Amino acid sequence: MQVAGAEVLVAETIRRLKDQIEPTIFCLDGVGQIGERMIAEGIPLVNLGRKPGLDWKVAWRMAREIRKRKIRVVHAHQYSPFFYAALAKIPARFSFRLILTEHGRHYPDVVSWKRRWFNRLFLDRLANAVNACCEFSAYALMEKEGFRANRIEVIENGIDLTRYCEAADLDSLREKFGFSKTRKYIACVARFHPVKDHAMLIRAVARLTGTDSNIDLVLVGDGPLRPQLEAQVRDLKIEKRVKFLGIRNDVADILRAVDIFALTSVSEAASLTLLEAMACSRPVVVTDVGGNPEIVREGIDGFRVPRNDDAACAAAFLKIVQDPALAKRMGESGRKRVEEIYTLERTLQRYKKLYEQLA
Repeated sequence: MQVAGAEVLVAETIRRLKDQIEPTIFCLDGVGQIGERMIAEGIPLVNLGRKPGLDWKVAWRMAREIRKRKIRVVHAHQYSPFFYAALAKIPARFSFRLILTEHGRHYPDVVSWKRRWFNRLFLDRLANAVNACCEFSAYALMEKEGFRANRIEVIENGIDLTRYCEAADLDSLREKFGFSKTRKYIACVARFHPVKDHAMLIRAVARLTGTDSNIDLVLVGDGPLRPQLEAQVRDLKIEKRVKFLGIRNDVADILRAVDIFALTSVSEAASLTLLEAMACSRPVVVTDVGGNPEIVREGIDGFRVPRNDDAACAAAFLKIVQDPALAKRMGESGRKRVEEIYTLERTLQRYKKLYEQLA
């Protein structure tokens, strides 16, 4: 339960439905920051303490807790939790129903033939429902993992629209973060992990030094690559133009205070922070990978650029910065798209219906 998209969705699901369900969180490896918050809110959390490699005892520990707590539905987010929950069905004497929800995928996305056939012949039969947060992830479940296509449902991720909207007083909001009224700001909210490819984004901003020195980059998040990214910023001599804000609880305000949102991942499913930025009426620049094309319509809600192409990314930033009318149209279009498809209420209604059907 570290700070990441699927974990945030789990927390929101519990907060919204806890009066209608009796929730328990199972963590494979550790509690994490969001997990600590959920414990503080009174939500039971079980850390299964998985050891490196294939830890068969995790399934037995999970089965024991499921039976003790009389849990009737287990919702496994991502493949590894699903793998252990499926195995737990056997010692738990098939006393619970199991849902697999697939979020992001590894990059490169390589699955061994042994895992594929094990899924097809065994694990697929132990899942009572299978869904994915976007068509890209659904296709991967079928093509890469071997799950039956006719049973995979897409339940899109959603966000709370009441938290994310355009700023009523942009000047005071910028003052809060020490942003200049005369500069343009690009924000990226993502963990510092190789799959997010912050290095490409930093190179793109460095390219703008000779064309438009009025653009700064705001990086929200943390992770193992932070020292490396800070060194890259120093090497490119753009320290004054890149701000590292760390992990924040005021992401909505940051998104409202900036001009553009960027997500330059080498692989992506359905990013919650991308949806949050669009809900704040911000034009977006994303890599043309994974589920991004399902969310961002090229030239309408923002721009899509090739993976690892910092020149194309920089050019997209310039188009938006130099055309305020275009930026406004894209921002308004993105907000409307989120309102129509990607609301948290819509997502949770579908999860709740699924829980009720299985229970």
